[in-house]
Amino acid sequence: MSIKIVTLCGSVRPGNYTAMALELVHDEFRKLPGVELIPLRLDGLELPLPGLPAKNPDAIAQFQETVASATGVLLASPEYHGGISSPMKLAIDNLGFPSKLAGKPISLLGVAAGTIGAIKSTEQLRAICAHIGAVPLPLAVSVANVQQVFDAEGHCLDAGTEKFIRRAARNLIDYINDAVCPKLSLEAILRGRAEED
Repeated sequence: MSIKIVTLCGSVRPGNYTAMALELVHDEFRKLPGVELIPLRLDGLELPLPGLPAKNPDAIAQFQETVASATGVLLASPEYHGGISSPMKLAIDNLGFPSKLAGKPISLLGVAAGTIGAIKSTEQLRAICAHIGAVPLPLAVSVANVQQVFDAEGHCLDAGTEKFIRRAARNLIDYINDAVCPKLSLEAILRGRAEED
């Protein structure tokens, strides 16, 4: 079966480090057979604040539909003031209720300027995802001292850190292959038998 992966970058600042780390993850996804990658950019969606009407309701509907059709989702956020970024929270809030993330496996990637990494933001993101019924995977990838990890062109300067960042893609695909694909295959077999009876 084809695996559709949607990624969301929680920073909209030009040249941001979250996007640099996410590009390594995208590259890893592209290496894997049978994976369709759909990176979503938040800066062009004009996401409304909760309770306000959308300026572009068609774009929001398309955003929700794309996430709903995903086999798995990767959420990447910088850590701002001990939590996730406001664009990431706004994106999650615009995925409806019940959320389009509900039931989906979620891989988490966080970047931070500090030495302890994005521990607080990835844990906050994990709690939000669990609350809305998604399945946040263990082993979130947290990158510390991110300004020292990438150069101005977005190249990773440390091979070990690059391998660690790429793990965010592998974790999600491994989970889907081990837990989601067998379930979908079994459901298809059972549906086929029910139709024969």
